[in-house]
Amino acid sequence: MEMADLQTLQTQVLWAAFAVATVFGFITQRSHFCTMGALSDIVNMGDWTRMRMWALAVGVAMIGFYGLAWLGLIDASQSIYTTGRIVWLSALVGGGLFGFGMVLASGCGSKTLVRIGAGSLKSLVVFFVMGFTAFATLRGVLAVLRVNTVDKVAFDLPAGAAVPSWIASGWGLDPVVTGLLVALMVGGALAAWALLGRDFLTANNLLGGLGLGLVITAMWWVSGRLGFVAEHPETLESVYLATNTGRMESLTFTAPMAYALDWVIFFSDTSKLLTLSVVAVVGVVVGAFVEALISRSFRWEGFHNTQDTALHLVGAACMGVGGVTALGCTVGQGLSGLSTLSLTSAIAVTGIVLGSLLGFRFQMWLLERE
Repeated sequence: MEMADLQTLQTQVLWAAFAVATVFGFITQRSHFCTMGALSDIVNMGDWTRMRMWALAVGVAMIGFYGLAWLGLIDASQSIYTTGRIVWLSALVGGGLFGFGMVLASGCGSKTLVRIGAGSLKSLVVFFVMGFTAFATLRGVLAVLRVNTVDKVAFDLPAGAAVPSWIASGWGLDPVVTGLLVALMVGGALAAWALLGRDFLTANNLLGGLGLGLVITAMWWVSGRLGFVAEHPETLESVYLATNTGRMESLTFTAPMAYALDWVIFFSDTSKLLTLSVVAVVGVVVGAFVEALISRSFRWEGFHNTQDTALHLVGAACMGVGGVTALGCTVGQGLSGLSTLSLTSAIAVTGIVLGSLLGFRFQMWLLERE
């Protein structure tokens, strides 16, 4: 492959990622898919409908991810979620911070982008604060604190973080076939639980669950198949084009917000190249904007008062720090990460749920105080 061909392929990867992210934003806006909203529905109303939608999306993404691996289209071991280093304290603490923050900020990173597309100016403020604190946690002063504290508490799993790899290693089985079988069992169980729910089978719920699960799968294909080059013409090494991690990636939104700000601020620096995650951030906003126009739900929205502003700023900062520390957000660890059946992702999601519950308690305390 010549360098000109490589650049053409990279452009195709970026456009494909943008298209997939646009579909994600459209579906999320149309179906009201929201992890924080799902947890809030359970806590405040005992309604599990949106959680069933979330479970269906995870189940479909699991089967999709390991289905691609079984077909030989991607290498299931080539993602940040399946590495053997289990930074469990980072995942738990970071997830807790993120979960608490998303309650204060009225939604997670993906919901923030969707609400920007639908006209929320306060979500635009959340985006900038979240992106700034995420960058500080990636490479700034908070990165030094993170690396020298929670990141040090970890353990190694020779077989990797993905559950199927443990089973395959322990029983001497084919890891690819094992991955598909485990994904069919776990993902199938999640999908069955969702689909058997009372009054769940509506077009909106199926769009959110099936649609977003397929979107996550599509992004794995874009990064892991379309963007994979077995031999770079200059380095002669394999490479995943247009990624920030150098590995196969799917949708995630905390670190990408930081990368998006970095790209805009240093646009004239030729070393700052567009990546899959940066165009995905833009794609989600565009998709949500298009749906909001079609459904006539676009509305300008601002902060109600000083307390509303303060809560959103604190929430955004918690999400920026927590999302990077946990290696992902409700989509990064919750959908993309769990689709790989990663132990680290399961720990991070546990932290997010616990942090969210604490956030709901804090909100209730504020209401009672008033």
